Amino acid sequence: MERIKKENKEKIMDMIEKAGSEEYETSWNKGGKFSTSKKKSNIKRGKTSRAAGSRFELKVRRDLEDKGRVVDKWNNNVDLPSRGDSSKDDSGEPSGEPEEGKLIIAKRKFNPFSKVMTIGTGFPDFISIKHIHDGLYSVIGVEVKMNGFLSKIEKEKCAWYLKNKIFGSIWIAKAIKHGRKTDVEYIDFKEKYGDKYNKL
Repeated sequence: MERIKKENKEKIMDMIEKAGSEEYETSWNKGGKFSTSKKKSNIKRGKTSRAAGSRFELKVRRDLEDKGRVVDKWNNNVDLPSRGDSSKDDSGEPSGEPEEGKLIIAKRKFNPFSKVMTIGTGFPDFISIKHIHDGLYSVIGVEVKMNGFLSKIEKEKCAWYLKNKIFGSIWIAKAIKHGRKTDVEYIDFKEKYGDKYNKL
């Protein structure tokens, strides 16, 4: 019988221990093989955080509507190339220019609790439109982040949207706590990060 490496044995023993523990919730894939074990306290914390995030997202939507803006979920995303990818010329040879990225339909996600596919979770969260005058509209993307922070890849996607004139502006909706009350603060991506990301 083939010997099991020490680190693999430790990993297997850890999986067995978690699978039999009351502290962990273990899931199995369709073939009956071990999938994951998650600490129940972390699962509960995650559910609470997601619920708070959903409530804040709804609050942002209502706030934008109160400002006279039409709001809808944005079901697209940006497919950015991997680092080092370069575009190709007419002959199929690399041109040396970096790949540009492209707008794609957001991938659908499977909800294991309701057993249905959910609408794709796009980036940013919302598209918001307001009529200015005579066929002129303000079109902004709104990403809801309770802490107001974007990841590096999210910043690159925002820069791509602005560079390709998909949105006139992108706002980051941040939660501001006043005791038990939560207000919405909007951070303009261009004002906060523009100098660093306007060359992308």
